Amino acid sequence: MTLLSRQDQQVAIPGILGGLGPMAHVQFEQRLIQGSAARGARSDQDHPVWLLVNGTNIPNRTESLQGTGPDCVPGLVRYAQLLERAGANFLVVTCNTAHGVYDQVQAQLDIPWVHLMACTSGHIRQAYPTVQRVGVLATDGTLQCGLYSHSLSRVGIIPIGFELNSPWQDLVMQSIYHPDWGIKTTGTKVSTKALTVLEQATSWLKTQGAEVVIAGCTELSVAFAQMPALPLPWVDPLEVVADITLDLAWGYRSMPLWQAA
Repeated sequence: MTLLSRQDQQVAIPGILGGLGPMAHVQFEQRLIQGSAARGARSDQDHPVWLLVNGTNIPNRTESLQGTGPDCVPGLVRYAQLLERAGANFLVVTCNTAHGVYDQVQAQLDIPWVHLMACTSGHIRQAYPTVQRVGVLATDGTLQCGLYSHSLSRVGIIPIGFELNSPWQDLVMQSIYHPDWGIKTTGTKVSTKALTVLEQATSWLKTQGAEVVIAGCTELSVAFAQMPALPLPWVDPLEVVADITLDLAWGYRSMPLWQAA
């Protein structure tokens, strides 16, 4: 993390495509503000300008990837291009599963899309240099595409996760989507049942040798942030990319960094 000086000038404007789900970009913006304050921001003008689209009408990404629902690509492209036209210099999409169509969307943009999985895996390799096995909690769509397993493997880390359609993975999906107690349903408050399921799922990953766990869905980032303790240290992709976003905005890094998976 690089501390701000009074002479720093913003060099790039982030474009945030949020609403996937509704709390995702809120959590991301909170991390941007917290990170900016930690760097020395003390007034409105010390925080970077960013642009936001709350794209809640983009079809469900897991259903899109599985072919059971409408294609999410046109909606992602539409709002990413809107941010581009509004002046964004790079794109952050606060949805893990959306990265399953990364190449299709990036090909239709003139600005780079920061890749959540590649950034997170690179961060883990640097922050936990001796870690060999990392647990992944994520949606069916993210697992089906192998988004974290591919990026972790590329940096020499063994991914550990649940099999699709397994009882544990079904419970993780319910913790996100259940119409009564899922994280997408309960707004800003995460239900006790969802928190219990995620704690138990993390414990199971630990028994399989995981040394760290990734909150591989933005709803899980919301939930983990509300848990006083977890059986494993956890990595929040939103926090990782918030730090990178601030660096890009102030010119401390330049693209490409861990941009492509």
